[in-house]
Amino acid sequence: MSFLPINRKEMELKGINVPDFVLVTGDAYIDHPSFGSAIIGKYLEKFGYSVCILAQPNYKIIDDFKKFGKPRLGFLVTSGNIDSMVNHYSVNKKRRKDDLYTPNNVNNKRPDRATIVYANKIKEAYKDVPIILGGIEASLRRFAHYDYWQDKIRRSILLDSKADMIVYGMGERTIIEIADSLNSGLSIEDLTYIPGTVFKTKDIESVYNCETLPSFEDINNSKKAFMLSFLTQEKNQNFSTGKTLAEEYNGLFIVQNPPQMPLSRQELDDVFSMEFERKAHPSYEQIGHIKAIDEVKFSINYNRGCLGGCNFCALSYHQGKEVVSRTQESVVNEAKRIINDTDFKGYIHDIGGPTANFTSNMCEKMEKGGACTHQKCLSNKPCKHLKINHFEYLNILRKVRELDKVKKVFVRSGLRYDYLINDKNDTFITELAKHHVSGQLRIAPEHISKNALAYMGKPNKHVYFKFLEKFNKVNKSLGKDQYVVPYLMSSHPGCTLDDAIELAEYLRDINHQPLQVQDFYPTPSTLSTAMYYTELNPYNFKKVYVPKTREDKAMQRALIQYKNPKNKDIVINALKKANRFDLIGNDGKALIRK
Repeated sequence: MSFLPINRKEMELKGINVPDFVLVTGDAYIDHPSFGSAIIGKYLEKFGYSVCILAQPNYKIIDDFKKFGKPRLGFLVTSGNIDSMVNHYSVNKKRRKDDLYTPNNVNNKRPDRATIVYANKIKEAYKDVPIILGGIEASLRRFAHYDYWQDKIRRSILLDSKADMIVYGMGERTIIEIADSLNSGLSIEDLTYIPGTVFKTKDIESVYNCETLPSFEDINNSKKAFMLSFLTQEKNQNFSTGKTLAEEYNGLFIVQNPPQMPLSRQELDDVFSMEFERKAHPSYEQIGHIKAIDEVKFSINYNRGCLGGCNFCALSYHQGKEVVSRTQESVVNEAKRIINDTDFKGYIHDIGGPTANFTSNMCEKMEKGGACTHQKCLSNKPCKHLKINHFEYLNILRKVRELDKVKKVFVRSGLRYDYLINDKNDTFITELAKHHVSGQLRIAPEHISKNALAYMGKPNKHVYFKFLEKFNKVNKSLGKDQYVVPYLMSSHPGCTLDDAIELAEYLRDINHQPLQVQDFYPTPSTLSTAMYYTELNPYNFKKVYVPKTREDKAMQRALIQYKNPKNKDIVINALKKANRFDLIGNDGKALIRK
């Protein structure tokens, strides 16, 4: 077996006396390339470093953090694949019942703010061992940030955790640079030069090409300062032109080095060519099933990065806008490994990533200098420099679906319809409908209102309607009865009650009742969250309406599901509040019957 050791016995069987690193994670250990802990652990091992996995330790005692002894080079700490607060709480701040990353869905195996709790326990156990944070929770909290659960500005996670460094973004190259530096004898305090890292210092005089952000005190006292800080951070998420950024806390500075350069295609292929067991560690078999593996076990990660630019998404802040995809050979080889799994039933659940139909080399300017800081690649009209075609991705789908034992290859991760619709060649959308959809295609227009879409950073409704028209036309030509199921969001900053009613009227006209609606969730480090907290339009700094009260949010959500009898009273109150009595009655245009 190629599992990384999770206890002392397995560590000794691998011939490890003292591990180089102990990787602490809030998830159960699943050895699959969809899980960051598995990738980072295996990548370090590939470069000759020994790694032990401390999965879901008992965070109430120190003993668990000592089970492998003191690592030679340091502790690596992550909350897991998902932010621990999002994992624990719904948008209504109610405790969730299940944790899909834990055996039997038990939701008490990781603490709130897991990264901070784990790092503090390690510091109790070993005073002088380097602690390096990574993963989505740490990456999105690297500077002062708005915390929705406490409704306040929190400090950089580097301070609250008492850790030494943050690795932000996709960390393979960064973690090897850190490991090699520590292994050469440098101390963690000396590692102030590595791209994709954040450190703390009392002196920034020697920090090269540094731009100072508003201080923590300024951000706390001024919402405009908070917005300006975030916009500066966003502008510098470019591996080529990004500056070093510093944020002051009463004489102490949190310093972010520019982003790490994205992996090359060959490097990305190398990551996914590592030997993964593609299942949970066998020690969990007697405890219970881990549901997080179900959807991804027979899925293939094809690309990284997203140039879509949705304001409510943190992908560009974490992974970057620059898209890198794997080669056809790499994807097909992984598909062949999947086919040999004894549990494989003939279905590849997905070949995709943040956005399935994005590939490498989409823009020559981006390849040379990173993503533009002053414009979006996609909006109502794609940038003239954007290369729009699906031949590479389509050829991969063809090769995989032609493999023996493969019955169907699905495309379930996000498709950018505003990119797809601008492809002058209809081959991809035709083969998508013919081979890679099973009845329903999920697409994310998010809203219909021009006003709401502008605040979301999404294209206007006519782009979505154009895609629907083409998809329906293709299905008709194929003799298939398939439909688009739209993902919709309520209560986004800037979205008014009138906007929500406009969406409800659209759903009435197409006779669609969404089973699920996502309320806007203000998670750290998105432009939409900055709007939510500051109530400022980031483009002109004028006041923007933000639905924050329980009543306002309930109205917008209920309007999207106005047919649900449970929502009747809320919808009536919303329509009265908006003076839309014309939508209460018995004619065909009414949302609610008298």
